[in-house]
Amino acid sequence: MARFTVDLSPLRKNKNLRFLFISGVVTRFGSALTLVALPFQIKELTNSYIAVGAMGAVEIVPLVIFALWGGVLADSVDRKKMVWRCEAGALLCSALLFANALLHHPSLMLLYFVAAGFAAVDGLSGPSFSAMIPRLVDHEDLPSAMALMSLRWQFSALIGPAIAGVIIAISGVRSAYGIDILSYVISVTLLLRVSAVPPLQEVASKSIKAMFGGLRYAASRRDLLGTYIIDLIAMFFAMPNALFPFWADQIHSRWALGLFYSAGILGALLVTATSGWMKDFTRHGWAITLAAIGWGLCITLSATTNHLWVVLLFLGLAGASDQVSALCRNTLWNQTIDDEYRGRLAGLELLSYSVGPLGGQLRAGTSAAITSLRTSVISGGLLCIGLVTFSAAKLPEFRNFDLKTNLDAIEQRSKRRGPQESDEESS
Repeated sequence: MARFTVDLSPLRKNKNLRFLFISGVVTRFGSALTLVALPFQIKELTNSYIAVGAMGAVEIVPLVIFALWGGVLADSVDRKKMVWRCEAGALLCSALLFANALLHHPSLMLLYFVAAGFAAVDGLSGPSFSAMIPRLVDHEDLPSAMALMSLRWQFSALIGPAIAGVIIAISGVRSAYGIDILSYVISVTLLLRVSAVPPLQEVASKSIKAMFGGLRYAASRRDLLGTYIIDLIAMFFAMPNALFPFWADQIHSRWALGLFYSAGILGALLVTATSGWMKDFTRHGWAITLAAIGWGLCITLSATTNHLWVVLLFLGLAGASDQVSALCRNTLWNQTIDDEYRGRLAGLELLSYSVGPLGGQLRAGTSAAITSLRTSVISGGLLCIGLVTFSAAKLPEFRNFDLKTNLDAIEQRSKRRGPQESDEESS
């Protein structure tokens, strides 16, 4: 059992990781409340599939712009300071939501404005956060550390939506936003205790040229391109979250709205809690491909029934599949990318797993408005399966990726372990 249990040793020996873990648990709990409250409030104000789905559309542009620029900054400024400042910016966004909720007639346009603000802050902070982990954690501990970073989000995201449904039903969205504000205050306080992560001496400049340098590096690595493409396909075509408020109403289970959000997180949490096998696993290309196909299949099956617990079961299995993909992607990224490009590539990584869900919200909402909720979910799942299979077939470098034999992975192990161990591995 020890082989499959999540490895907690990095938390015991690394105080920086402990502070990041605790701050993440707290802030993600508050964010999970807002994740449910914001689309719920839009639904209550408009009762429109498209209006809820449009929240994803308004987030895409700021996310793309600020994730690419945030990647450049992550390679040229102190990564810890960037994350701290962005958390403070997110605190201001939550405060705006709370103030708006206190109004007798809350502004719909402000909800979209704040959603775009959250996307911009995430775009700026995400690359710095991802890029600081390899600098704060020993190379051999990276798979376990990334599993723990997933665990901190999943634990809060599992509890948050379930509680959000109850909080919203009892006291409205303003209470959810108020708790989110408190969570950010605690988070920024803890982040102040994390060690500085200044840029390396050979750092890239803060320029558009530096950004395109990162894009060229990514384009030269077809194994990396495969991870981006597969995840974009899976999330764009088979992400039904924008439909959850309507789905709960349709099967007469409005009380279970939070469970729709929590089901996938529970599946992901179970995978993370048994992720000890990741330390020795190396065939990440095949694992990501099969997991993305499993995600599409489970999303498809979830819409074939009106029984609440069967729907939640398939959503949970979909979340488990997605987490296998996420763990493998994170290991591939963190153990093959040079720190010189780490920030800029982290920006692309953020886009690969964020733009898909945001665009998927608009796709799901528009498709449901034109056809039906069930047709939207099933067609998206089937398209996901077909396009993932096709893309993997066209990218053999990605499909056959093996951490043991990949030249970039071997090079990074050599740099982090020192010359003597590198000679032993080469021999």
